[in-house]
Amino acid sequence: MRILASDLDPQQTYKLLTGIIVPRPIAWVCTRSAAGVLNLAPFSAFTFVSNKPPMIGVNIGRKAGVMKDTGNNILAQREYVVHIADEALLHPLHDSSEEHPPEVSEVELLGLETVPSDFIAVPRLAAPPVAMECRLHQSIAFGATGSEFMVGEVLAFHVRDGLARDGKIDTLALNPICRLGGPNYATLGKVVTLRAVAQTGKTVMEG
Repeated sequence: MRILASDLDPQQTYKLLTGIIVPRPIAWVCTRSAAGVLNLAPFSAFTFVSNKPPMIGVNIGRKAGVMKDTGNNILAQREYVVHIADEALLHPLHDSSEEHPPEVSEVELLGLETVPSDFIAVPRLAAPPVAMECRLHQSIAFGATGSEFMVGEVLAFHVRDGLARDGKIDTLALNPICRLGGPNYATLGKVVTLRAVAQTGKTVMEG
């Protein structure tokens, strides 16, 4: 079967790509509007882009040409928190994807507790095992639908006690949620450990 990209509209392309590029990690992003409303939404077009300084990127699209509340808040306030949710938070994470007007706070709607962040004004959720305080570094537009890849510098990592061992995260203990196509999610399932392969250490480039 051959599918030509030129024959697909944006929604068809989205459905195809989200079924092919799986599983995907989920950035559960908390932002605050100028009016002080806390917005919360999940994004699975998510990765890390730099390790010094640490930077992570989230692709935020538009609906009917209008930027999502998360994107508007990040561009305006330049601060946000990215959480990694575990299996216990699957239902509130999924429910936070429902569309609401900007004046509605998903954090309040879902009854989620927050705690103050250390370096930014946006609070973080108390329940997730990982939260990363971020400051916007750069936003780059891609494609005809107005999506923007927003890269933020991580100012602080908040990791649940017991998850980090010798500087590494115990992924099985983290038990993260991953996204598949449609309203489908998965957990880690079977994990296969192979031999460690020697790698050259990462360093900071001169200049």
